[in-house]
Amino acid sequence: MSHRDHNFRYKRHGERHWDEKHEPALYVLDYLELGNPSDPHYEHKNQPFIQGVGVKYFSLLEAIPLPAVKIEILEKIDLGYPSKVKRIIHIGYSELTSVAKTNLSEALKNIVLENEKIFVEFFNIAEPVNIRLHALELLPEIGKKTMNQILEERSKKRFESFEDIKKRTRIDPVKALVNRVIKELIGGEKYYLFIKSPEPNTLYLGYLEKLYGELY
Repeated sequence: MSHRDHNFRYKRHGERHWDEKHEPALYVLDYLELGNPSDPHYEHKNQPFIQGVGVKYFSLLEAIPLPAVKIEILEKIDLGYPSKVKRIIHIGYSELTSVAKTNLSEALKNIVLENEKIFVEFFNIAEPVNIRLHALELLPEIGKKTMNQILEERSKKRFESFEDIKKRTRIDPVKALVNRVIKELIGGEKYYLFIKSPEPNTLYLGYLEKLYGELY
């Protein structure tokens, strides 16, 4: 079991329940004031709940807002005590509403921009996955030529900001990171840079733990 799996408590019917050590906050992707009869979690069928994405490990979450609190789409909600929400559980991408999926890109962009120093470092430490594939090539629109340019530039001087990366490599690092995280949340990938997939026969490369200084 991985470090991140330890941060969920397994309760009724195998649901994975969130632990505050895992995600300090989330961005609200959708707020269903009347609940959703098709939601697989019985508590959410006829009472208000939100869907969101965690700001540290990109966990997809559902939670119940406290009575009489105001919730806004793309609002950042702290999950430590006291919080505006309770009974937080982990969900999969397929459980997101269409509204939540639409707002996911913007929320992820906010997270990446708020943690610019951390995610810039990815471009400084990314390594080969094997003799044929480099981790940088897993980012959308980065092929061999662009990868070699990134490696050449960082060998001269470490990247210091997203603007520095864009200026020296002509890629949009924020867009590339956001699009990669979305692909990993959707699933069906062989290699995962940032998301620990429950799917079999996948390889998690653990870059979030590396960037946060955990485990590695």
